[in-house]
Amino acid sequence: MKIVIVEDEQLAAEKLERYLLKYNTENKIVVVLTSITDAVSWFNTNIDYDVIFMDIQLTDGLSFEIFNQTKINKPVIFSTAFDEYAVDAFKVNSIDYILKPITFTDISKAMNKLKQMQSIFSSESIAVITNDLQKKKTKDRFLVRLGNHIHSIKTEDIALFYAEGRTVYLITKEQKRFILDFKLEDVHNLLSSQSFFRVNRSFIVNINSIKDVLVFSNSRLKITSKVNVDKEIIVSREKVSAFKTWLEGI
Repeated sequence: MKIVIVEDEQLAAEKLERYLLKYNTENKIVVVLTSITDAVSWFNTNIDYDVIFMDIQLTDGLSFEIFNQTKINKPVIFSTAFDEYAVDAFKVNSIDYILKPITFTDISKAMNKLKQMQSIFSSESIAVITNDLQKKKTKDRFLVRLGNHIHSIKTEDIALFYAEGRTVYLITKEQKRFILDFKLEDVHNLLSSQSFFRVNRSFIVNINSIKDVLVFSNSRLKITSKVNVDKEIIVSREKVSAFKTWLEGI
């Protein structure tokens, strides 16, 4: 079985590789990726693998970001030292969720589960199922409140989202602003990765609402939006490469 490991801790990656080879000496570790940026770049050009073992907390953010920047339709087994991400993990292609420190028993159970799934479904069927699950999580509309009135805003009519402290705002293409009862991370997980990109901790932008992109200081980028925003929209340094890929539509 061809396996991809996404893990930024070298000792953890080496331990995982030992357990996988102990489980089956014919297993092959295709590549070990250590960051979101590296993972997005690799998955954009490689499809010859069977399963991914993925840590959740990487040096440049949560690995869920990878699924928003590239298409992955292979099963994923997540590993983390925290149990708070279990729900988010199963919103993507997860078939198992292992808490660190990982044991050989954990790996064996996860691999047995994968083999059982493969015996029931073909790899194509698994791909269809995981793709359908990903499609179902995107929202077509957001409910907003204005005084005593509730409005339904089509996602395609939203120019951007931004956070100010703990408050998250939605701005429509018609320049209307509403407060959302969501965290920005939750909003991000509900959007189409083809249309929306989280450029930094505060902003999520719609590709159709970008007026211009300028080269900024320290290899960063500055976005000019088609709607008026009283804050600069700067693409954080670690997301510049993925942002360019997203703009190209790759």
